[in-house]
Amino acid sequence: MLSVYVPRDGMLERVTVEPGAQPPEHAVWIDLITPTVQEDKLVEQFLGIAVPTREEMQEIEVSSRLYVENGARYMTATLMCQSETATPKTTAVTFILSNHRLATVRYDDPRPFAIVEHKLGRACSPKIAGDGVLMDLLDAVIDRSADILERIGAEIDQISHTIFEPEQDAGPPSYNDVLKALGRKGDLLSKVRESLVSIGRVLLFLANEAETMKWAKDMRTQVQSMRRDVVSLTDHASYIGNKVTFLLDAMLGVVNIQQNAIIKIFSVAAVVLMPPTLVASIYGMNFKHMPELDFEFGYPLAIGVMILAAVLPYMWFKWKKWL
Repeated sequence: MLSVYVPRDGMLERVTVEPGAQPPEHAVWIDLITPTVQEDKLVEQFLGIAVPTREEMQEIEVSSRLYVENGARYMTATLMCQSETATPKTTAVTFILSNHRLATVRYDDPRPFAIVEHKLGRACSPKIAGDGVLMDLLDAVIDRSADILERIGAEIDQISHTIFEPEQDAGPPSYNDVLKALGRKGDLLSKVRESLVSIGRVLLFLANEAETMKWAKDMRTQVQSMRRDVVSLTDHASYIGNKVTFLLDAMLGVVNIQQNAIIKIFSVAAVVLMPPTLVASIYGMNFKHMPELDFEFGYPLAIGVMILAAVLPYMWFKWKKWL
């Protein structure tokens, strides 16, 4: 799908381009969503650039993601998608700056694009260009990453409360559910960190190209500010990652303690029942000559010895505070 945006009456308006028609000359942003071959060729002719294929966008080398070709700046970043669902994922998005026009190529629908479209659809600068749209998109991506990290942090705190301070009425927590929840948060966190790293590389590339593109001082300052935000968010993501690792270790420790308590109960029960079993085994022998068999009080005496043999070890364990 091909979406073209042009400034009009203090806002950025989306214009429909009919098949085979040329985009408006004053278009500042061309958004390619899962483009067809015809749409690729149309944008290539309009901007005089080459639109990368999906396979080229998925390359991981920095030289294949950040480069200059025919005067156009190509920047491919990894952005978060479906972060609020049970199956979050990342997707590659390419930003192309050519003659102060922005072209974006994507095969998914990251949330920042809708945010920026609605924002600029309400109001924008009359002199807006592709450079400004790119700054808004990158800023929205960073804000979105911060929101996801805040949500992960809050959910991690709730999991920590479940592990260390479970509610009495709810009973013991299901450690299988806790382990799955931690795994999901760790997976989402790794995707956010991957996105932040790629955005940081894009911002560094823009900072190095700002002089060549003759950007104004305020735009360069904005790039530096966003770079600092990315660094701080990356540090915060590392902190949350360490907390996830700590909670995993703590949860395994709690499980081990509970297992040891169960094993201790079985061990104590085995030791308590061992002496009575020994006495019962002795008097259960079928030998002909056993003096106690003819004793009138032999049976109650054997029962009493078995009870005493069970009580004494139990009292010893209680005195030693092993129970």
